[in-house]
Order: sequence, then C-alpha cells, then structure tokens
Amino acid sequence: MLLRSLAPLCLLAAVAFAVPAQEKRVHHQADLSDHDHDDKHSFKYDHDAFLGKEEAKTFDQLTPEESKDRLAKIVDRIDTNKDGFVNHAELHYWIKHRQRSYINENVNKHWKDYDTNQDDKIAWEEYKNTTYGYYLGEEFDDVDDKATYKSMLTRDERRFKMADKDGDGIATREEFTAFLHPEEFDYMKDLVVQETIEDIDKNGDGKIDLNEYIGDIYTPEDGESEPEWVQTEKKHFTEMRDANKDGYMDSNEVAHWILPGEVDHADNEATHLIQETDTNKDGLLTLSEMIDKFDDIKISTITDYGAMKVEEHDEL
Repeated sequence: MLLRSLAPLCLLAAVAFAVPAQEKRVHHQADLSDHDHDDKHSFKYDHDAFLGKEEAKTFDQLTPEESKDRLAKIVDRIDTNKDGFVNHAELHYWIKHRQRSYINENVNKHWKDYDTNQDDKIAWEEYKNTTYGYYLGEEFDDVDDKATYKSMLTRDERRFKMADKDGDGIATREEFTAFLHPEEFDYMKDLVVQETIEDIDKNGDGKIDLNEYIGDIYTPEDGESEPEWVQTEKKHFTEMRDANKDGYMDSNEVAHWILPGEVDHADNEATHLIQETDTNKDGLLTLSEMIDKFDDIKISTITDYGAMKVEEHDEL
C-alpha cells in the first residue's frame, strides 16, 4: 500500500524557497532547485541546476581530485560540438536536459509501483488499489481522519481523469507524467490553480482572502510578535496579488501568481553560470575556468557525477 507516496504528488511543495513560504506555491516549470538562488550565502541552487537536484545530493562524498576528474567528463558531455569550450547554448541545453531527467526519473520511480499488470500503462483502478487498497475495503474506518483520506482519493481521481486526455481510464506514460507533474502541461494548469485555491480557501467561497493567504503560511504562537516577512506578504497581497483590489484572489489572480509566465529559468541560469565562471570574459567556458571557479566555491559540492551514473545510453 503506497498511501505515503502521495506526498510527491502534492503541489504544496512544488518549489521550496526560503521565507516567505508563499513562494513555495509558485511553479517555475521543472524546478531547477529546492534552494533559494542566493549566491551570497550558498551556491546550492547552481549546484542543483548544473546537475539535477537528486544528483547533487551525494557529490560531497568525493575528494576534490575525484571531483575534478568527474567534472572533466561532464564538461566533455556538455561540449557537444567538441571544440573544447562550453558555450551558452550547450550549457542551456544541458540544464534543460537535467530538468527533463528529474521529471523522467520521478515518473519511472513511481511507474513500476503502479503498473501492477506490467502492460506499460496505468489504469485508474491500478493506481487507486495500489495507493488506497487496504483502506478502501474498510471505507477508511481505520484511519484517524477519514474525511481527509476520502478527499485525497476524490482529488486524485479528478486529477487522473484530467490527465487522461482520451478518457479511457488508462494513463500512458505521458498522461501519468501529467498526473504527477501537472504544472508542466498546459491542459492541466487550470487544475493546478483549482487545487491551490482548494488548499488555501478555508471558507469554501472559491476565492482567497488576506487571512486565508497568510494563514496558509503562518500560525502565530502565543505572545509572538508578527515577523517582518509576514508584513511583507500582507503588502504583496494587497498591492500585487489582489490585482482588481476587491479584497480577494480569484482564479485568474491565483493563476497569475503561481504560474507567472513562461520564463526560461534554464536560460537565465546558463547566463548566470557563465557570468560567474568565465574569467576571461570571452563568453565561453573552459574546463580550467570551471575547475578554478568551482574550487573557490568548494568543488566537492558543485556536481554529483558520482550519483549521475553517466552511461553511454544516457544521451543528451
């Protein structure tokens, strides 16, 4: 029974930034990192963007010399035209590749659990029985919060049906990807907005007021003074989120907030990495430039080649 596997499906933690916590609900395409992009305090965002979030977790186990050797092999893969340099286009493509790999790896991880008859498709009944099977027989009587689990089942079914474009009750790999990562698919984005409103809208009026917006991220302790970032979020709500100034965020305003346009964060990150690493300012990166710069920011955490398992079949 895989009820706990629902956690990765939740959109509540789609993008994990530092406070203010409301920014965790903003979807920036396939996430480059769960870390804040703040080079003054940490280069973890750049590490994740360069290698992928999962891969960047274990590289600190390598020695600096092992790191340099593996970095050389990664740079060789990024340098697709084999001219000895990494240009912006190659770096951009690499980062996009790591984004796609993260999504594919996540889908593959869940696929084998739910495709119980191994027909390379996942029917709603397969997903439902694998995730909720034990509790379904008892009508959720064995769980403390029966209403919550029933709500989760209803929400999963609605999302599954929305992802199932041909309506046959069976998800192909692409449809299952839309189920797990709805923010990546245009035809699922209305549902992303709807789920966000349902999460925050406590009085059920279909919109979000200031108290609900703040209550989603902050619960005051007895005698605690309100943090400055909460005041900032209140200001954001009244000045930015509530565009029509009616005191609420409706579905259009929520969409504008959590789906803020098609900014290419991979392109921005490629530009940033070149600016930070290109010591001779020719717009191209050499292996020596990357090693020199990564030494400065502790190369043993910059790349996770050790966990990447770069194989011949893992094509760019």
